Amino acid sequence: MSSTADRVRSVLKLHAKLSVDASTLAENDDLYAVGLSSFSTVQLMLALEEEFNIEIPDKMLNRRSFESVAAITGVVETVANG
Repeated sequence: MSSTADRVRSVLKLHAKLSVDASTLAENDDLYAVGLSSFSTVQLMLALEEEFNIEIPDKMLNRRSFESVAAITGVVETVANG
């Protein structure tokens, strides 16, 4: 079974439209610096909700929550674990 971070990277690769391959990113690389836009953040959020069968609460819908693989992984794990 893949780790949460691996699954996040897969979703990033399919939906984030980054200028680099998501598998090459370090955990804390700035996703906005490699092309994550406001529109692709929304697409990414929807794809993450589907992939992990979660609903990301409004209070977590901010730039900081989506700034890196580590940040996204933290959000997903927090929501998934209640």
